[in-house]
Amino acid sequence: MKYRIAIVDDEVANLESLERIFKSDGAEVVSFTDPRQLLASLPNQPVDLVLTDLRMGTLSGLDLLQAIKHLDASLEVILVTAYGTVEIAVEAMKKGAYDFIPKPLQRMQVLKTVHLALERRHLVNQNLSLKEEMQARDRETENVMVGRSRSYRDMLLVAEQAAASEANVLIEGESGTGKGVLADYLHHNSARRDGVLVKINCTAIPEHLLEAELFGFEAGAFTGATKRKKGRVELAHEGTLFLDEVGIAPLAFQTKLLRFLQEGEFERLGGTGTISVNTRVIAATNADLKEEIRLGRFREDLYYRLNVVHFAVPPLRDRKEDIAMLVKKFLTQSAKKNNRQVPHVHPDTLECLLAYHWPGNIRELQNMIERCVVLNRTGMLEVSDLPAEMAGSKKASSFTVPIGVPLREIERLVMDEMLKNTRGDKRLAAQILGIHPRTITRYLETQAPKAVEEADSLPGAELAKIDLKEETGEVEV
Repeated sequence: MKYRIAIVDDEVANLESLERIFKSDGAEVVSFTDPRQLLASLPNQPVDLVLTDLRMGTLSGLDLLQAIKHLDASLEVILVTAYGTVEIAVEAMKKGAYDFIPKPLQRMQVLKTVHLALERRHLVNQNLSLKEEMQARDRETENVMVGRSRSYRDMLLVAEQAAASEANVLIEGESGTGKGVLADYLHHNSARRDGVLVKINCTAIPEHLLEAELFGFEAGAFTGATKRKKGRVELAHEGTLFLDEVGIAPLAFQTKLLRFLQEGEFERLGGTGTISVNTRVIAATNADLKEEIRLGRFREDLYYRLNVVHFAVPPLRDRKEDIAMLVKKFLTQSAKKNNRQVPHVHPDTLECLLAYHWPGNIRELQNMIERCVVLNRTGMLEVSDLPAEMAGSKKASSFTVPIGVPLREIERLVMDEMLKNTRGDKRLAAQILGIHPRTITRYLETQAPKAVEEADSLPGAELAKIDLKEETGEVEV
């Protein structure tokens, strides 16, 4: 196998001996007598494996191990020493060493240990790649634009065309309508999809730090700036920059943002050099920017720079046709995220969701669905599972039974009423009542006598109300 190995030992004779072993194995070898030289070279000259002596004058092998793991946790390190003890071996393994080889070294033992370490590194990197690929697929699934309403379909047609362009985009809409999902869609369907989508929420960063966060800063630019930091604009080079809630940006910041949009250049805070980047900008806001311009709080020239392609994302209350599709999507996502089964949705529950006005839009729907998935026990999303403001006029079913009816007859009446509420679903009725489905099956096979009619004739009979609490199966008399 081809690999690149770094050897660290302050004794030149040992280095030369190990070099011969690994070069005969087909490896590319880099040697260091000072472990600090290795640490300095790793960022620019990565290796597949490090083999280091434990006892060295400038830096011990254990200290070097810790420093390497800080730089690259997946890089395997093998320690070599003539002073092998169990205590040192245990400490080395705790700190992340792959193995511990005592001197004098034997060629076959060294190569076997190195090959096993390389195989492990390969497997770890392969698993990380698969995990990243799966996460990328999950993100693509999460960012699928879902909707069949006319307004949403019209918006998607424009989005398909805009994604293929390099034009700046302005997305307006209420909070929670999915402006960020639209920005993801535009990036992942553009020619910049292999680049980075860098997001910055202008409401989440204090005014005085917004410029430094966007454009970066040099060491000493302000108190606490101990080293240079690249800004979000620079990180988005060859990719897309998403400015969320740009409508609240201070005017001084707007001026610098406008210059960047016009010239594609900027300076880091505290710096003097001009930096050029190739970045597409997508901005979003829930504010009425035209009103903000009229009030003098937003620059008109910046508005037109951002507003090359404009999207007005409709609120959820104006696209009720999409609610059923969104519910299905969020049920699947929430069940997968929380390791739950995907529950079914009762028709009455869907009616409540369609009748609700959704002030929090899609975000409110998504959060509510996740809550219901986590707390659901029956496998059916009932009206009683919804928050009170969504349940509306849907109440738990109730009926009256005269005092004096035998308990067995009340049990049968309760089963009758529960079967009506579940539309004949024996399994669901049994789950709600906390009984075995066979109990309901046996009841249906032998119809109960009409004890209620007989009890009506009892002298002095009074009526009692029985409330069925569908979520618990309890009965209150």
